[in-house]
Amino acid sequence: MRNASLSASGQNPAAALTTEFSFILPRGYVDESGTVHREGRMRLATARDEILPQRDPRVRENPSYLSVLLLARVVSHLGSVAQVNPGIMEGLFASDLAFLQDLYRRINQDGHADVNVSCPSCKHEFTVDTAGGRLGGS
Repeated sequence: MRNASLSASGQNPAAALTTEFSFILPRGYVDESGTVHREGRMRLATARDEILPQRDPRVRENPSYLSVLLLARVVSHLGSVAQVNPGIMEGLFASDLAFLQDLYRRINQDGHADVNVSCPSCKHEFTVDTAGGRLGGS
C-alpha cells in the first residue's frame, strides 16, 4: 500500500512519498487460537517513534528490546490482530522479527523495500520487492 502526500499547492509531487509498505511475513504470527497472521503493513518511523522507546525501562535493562518496541509502534496492521503491541512482537518467530527489522531499515534508511539482485545462472539483473507484497496497490 502506498500513501502519497500532497504538496502545499494541493498538487501531487512528481515522486509521491511512500509512507506505508505492505509485507508478508516468512512464517507468520500465530495467535492463541492457532490462527497464522502473515500479511501486514509498516509505516515510516517518526523521530518520536525512535526516541520514546529509549525511555522505556525494559530497553535500559536490555537494549535489544528497543527493536521490539520500535516495531510495535510502526507495524500498523498484522492480519486480523486487533492491535499490534510489544507482546505481539515478542510472539513472532525469530526469522519474522529479523525480516521486520530488515524491512524497517530498508524503508527508513534506504527509502524503499526494493533490492537489486542477479540470477546466479544467467546473470540477468532485476529488482525484488523484499516486503513480499506489491507496492503501489491500494
